[in-house]
Amino acid sequence: MIDRAGIFAGDDPFDIVRSWLDEAKQQEPNDPNAIALATVDEDGLPDVRMVLLKDIDGQGADGSFVFYTNYDSAKGRQIASSGKAAFVMHWKSLRRQIRVRGTVSREEGPQADAYYDSRALQSRLGAWASGQSQPLSSRNALVAEVARVGLQQGTRPRRPPFWGGFRIRPSQIEFWADGAFRLHDRFVWTRDGADRWQIARLAP
Repeated sequence: MIDRAGIFAGDDPFDIVRSWLDEAKQQEPNDPNAIALATVDEDGLPDVRMVLLKDIDGQGADGSFVFYTNYDSAKGRQIASSGKAAFVMHWKSLRRQIRVRGTVSREEGPQADAYYDSRALQSRLGAWASGQSQPLSSRNALVAEVARVGLQQGTRPRRPPFWGGFRIRPSQIEFWADGAFRLHDRFVWTRDGADRWQIARLAP
């Protein structure tokens, strides 16, 4: 039996993630739901960027993490090619981090529509106007395209077909907390072939 008292206690890793995120929301001044999302390109070269985690759905074997983006962006194309991604959430104020690796599928149904509709109008129009990750001649060109799209789409634009969610179903979740003299606490949850979580303590 592995001793996982305190902040590591729990029978479901998603409950622990939610608990840590709730704590972070009370202390982090900006974007406590920010994640550094890692993918690889067609040559196997890693790529990483910050995005916002928008949903933590389900529990246990059915749990997943959801973020939204342009499917034609660099990360969208890389995910489409590999079907895999990883991310890390790091909270400086809490001195903790969570690392996740897993397989990825699209979330482009009612949940994606609802999230898109919840965004500010200019953000919704920006999703239509921006050819994300493509060369751009100037900021003025982007602003002009947003204005053009606004006239075309009106005040209730529908979600673009090239924009939506990605759902990461984790095969591994690691919880890390800072310890004195760099004797950190690390627990990794790994999903086995029967969709059960195996837990191990890792050396710092």
